[in-house]
Amino acid sequence: MILKKQKINKVSLKNRIFIGPMCQYSAKNGEPSKWHYKHLSKLSQLGAGLLMLESTAVNRVGRISKKDLLISNYRQQKSFKRLVTHLKKNSSTAIGIQLSHSGRKGSAEIPWVKFNKSLKKNKGGWQTVAPSPIARDVSWPKPKELKNKDIKIVINDYVKAAKRANKSGFDCLEIHMAHGYLLHQFMSPVSNKRNDIYGGSLNNRCRLLLEIFSKIRKIWPKNKILGVRVTGSDNLSHGLKINDAVYLSKKLKKLKTDYIAVTSGGIIPKTNIKYFPGYQVKLAAKIKNITKNRVIALGMINSLKLIDNIFAKKKSDMVAVSRKFINDPYWLIKHQIKKTKNNSLVEKQYSKCF
Repeated sequence: MILKKQKINKVSLKNRIFIGPMCQYSAKNGEPSKWHYKHLSKLSQLGAGLLMLESTAVNRVGRISKKDLLISNYRQQKSFKRLVTHLKKNSSTAIGIQLSHSGRKGSAEIPWVKFNKSLKKNKGGWQTVAPSPIARDVSWPKPKELKNKDIKIVINDYVKAAKRANKSGFDCLEIHMAHGYLLHQFMSPVSNKRNDIYGGSLNNRCRLLLEIFSKIRKIWPKNKILGVRVTGSDNLSHGLKINDAVYLSKKLKKLKTDYIAVTSGGIIPKTNIKYFPGYQVKLAAKIKNITKNRVIALGMINSLKLIDNIFAKKKSDMVAVSRKFINDPYWLIKHQIKKTKNNSLVEKQYSKCF
């Protein structure tokens, strides 16, 4: 079941496994660096159906760190096109990009320098923005509240970034609406205390997410893949619940999303989340069962047994796997060799990987 081919619109995927986005904090002026070429070239040859690039900012203020990928000008667009062309020369894996805006979670220090710390202004930090002037945590600065005119600029930046992603040759675009970033901040009652059309009711708090998706849906080619990553739960008593995610997912289905990747947490640094293999699968399963959307399950999906169980019980249509491809790069190729009758052809295809 893992190796079952998929076709979404006109994009053919050789199996149901996505390599999930993993932030590298290694960009140069927002452009992919030599490290990205090395890292992504390796991942693109590990047999997955689709490789998703890390969270890429739609504008400079929307970066998580000053070393984030950014797709906001022509030079950056050209650099992504060179990268995609390079990856596709040596691999049949589809390539996706995840568009994001960090909101109040931005202007952060590189994690291995200081984890979960805001970047000081004398070190290159910047004024962050959010739906409401509420700091992410006690040690983080207060963000600037976005006015309606600023929101229009953010929407436009998402659309321009999507156009650049298309011209760069990506097969898939994923709009990041989770992990405590700006769109998640607008949806969550934890971070959104507005009293205008973008705050208050769940419908209002979802408004920006749906406006951005709707505008990108109109310009993103229908033959390619357009998906979203949503929050299934804030894991807080006063935060988003699974029924809120179901509400958003129903709206997104009407707007013709191709898939919904379901995650959780992130609105503040520490929540009530409990980690275990497949800890978010039940969230994806509920959204799939109620909305009939195509869904992607993710979060500590780290064994073939777990993946088989997810597909056998129809809890998800696909799964996104990240760390396992780092810790055991050839697990999927080995599984493919084991399951394929003509092993010699598969072994020859991947001989350079071993």
